[in-house]
Amino acid sequence: MQVLLKRTAVSMIALIMTMPLSAEAQTAKSVPQSQMQMQLSFAPLVKQTAGAVVNVYAERQVQQRSPFAGDPFFEQFFGQRMPNRTEKQASLGSGVIVEANGTVITNNHVIDGADDIKIALSDGREFPCKVVLKDDRVDLAVLKIQSKNESFPILPIGNSDAVEVGDLVLAIGNPFGVGQTVTSGIVSALARNQVKNEVGFFIQTDASINPGNSGGALANMSGELIGLNTAIFSQGGGSNGIGFAIPANLVKVFLAAADRGDKTFGRPYIGASFEPVTSDVAEALGLDKVRGALVTKVVDGGPAAKAGLKAGEVVTAVNNIPVEHPDALGYRLTTAGLGATVDLTVLDNGKELHDSMMLAAAPESTPRDEKLIQGNNPFSGATVANLSPRVADELHLPTDSSGVVVENLKADSPADRLGFAPKDIVISINGVNITSTDVLQQAVNGNPSFWRVEIERDGQRIRQFFR
Repeated sequence: MQVLLKRTAVSMIALIMTMPLSAEAQTAKSVPQSQMQMQLSFAPLVKQTAGAVVNVYAERQVQQRSPFAGDPFFEQFFGQRMPNRTEKQASLGSGVIVEANGTVITNNHVIDGADDIKIALSDGREFPCKVVLKDDRVDLAVLKIQSKNESFPILPIGNSDAVEVGDLVLAIGNPFGVGQTVTSGIVSALARNQVKNEVGFFIQTDASINPGNSGGALANMSGELIGLNTAIFSQGGGSNGIGFAIPANLVKVFLAAADRGDKTFGRPYIGASFEPVTSDVAEALGLDKVRGALVTKVVDGGPAAKAGLKAGEVVTAVNNIPVEHPDALGYRLTTAGLGATVDLTVLDNGKELHDSMMLAAAPESTPRDEKLIQGNNPFSGATVANLSPRVADELHLPTDSSGVVVENLKADSPADRLGFAPKDIVISINGVNITSTDVLQQAVNGNPSFWRVEIERDGQRIRQFFR
């Protein structure tokens, strides 16, 4: 009996699941039938994993606009520049130690914009840390604890592709700042893409996840990290039993980029556009399932074109792993990694084909030729660049975008005050089509009394007039 009481939560659950039940027990609730059943607990698993889950404290300095700004009475004493206040804002999240040297993985939104970041271990010790790599598109960040010759407990990273709906999981984090908390549940669904995030592929769980859990661990019954808790579906800010985690296989690829010393996280450039397969599309194409990524456009000379993809085809699998929607396709290609060659299963007019595609980063096919615009013109203070797939990818624009884009703006510059913003694509100036930064520079060198500017912002064209 002493041996049985020391069984892990996993082995005990497996043992109970194999016990035969009477017909009455199958249809009615019952009290524990043995001392062994009364001893069932996740405690051994929590002891094994919780030490690797940390608290992440991020502080940032925020400029608060004076409440008297714009008031004529106060401006006659202080001038146009009203005194602003600087406030310190703090946020709390969670993280997971994944390497014994103190490498921590967390969500980018936990540390974004932070001036000072600290890590607190479950035993109460605190350490400063530095940001090694971060990316807001996949909402991941790698931190490194600043400590000499110390080995930290880790949570090994599992294979999230082996996760199935119904698997038992533990969510570990610091909800609402009350301290480390462990909740249990099951995997409710896979390949979720309803979360407003560019990952587009999440593990859904009913284990309670609340504010402060972001960056915490979703662990399986083998004590492995299978997901990084990142979001909840809630109208009131609390857990409603619908939480989402970034799959561990994406965490692996991101961590590998950090370990290589990459300054940015590279994702494959496909050179094609996709749409979800609807029931109408499935019926029209003779598909037996409403799933896959419908090819709508292929860029000449891009990886998709070289692989043989054509508009109207449907990608249904990558390396024989089913693709549920376009976001799942992007996830599968990203986790395959740059430099890999993948096998695409494609349906074309009812026939199943296989195309081979090599994955590479977006190319800078057109030199960006950055220019800081100066002088007496509406774009003074703006840094502009020629668009290419690489520049578009860096700015989170469609990779088939072309023309000239605003990369940055000097604070309080004419371009800033006139309402221009990063990612604005300049279409024309005074009737001149802007095809390059050289053309834009020439267009603003004149000194007309009237400026007519057309830009594209978020897919919409905007015309503006300035004197």
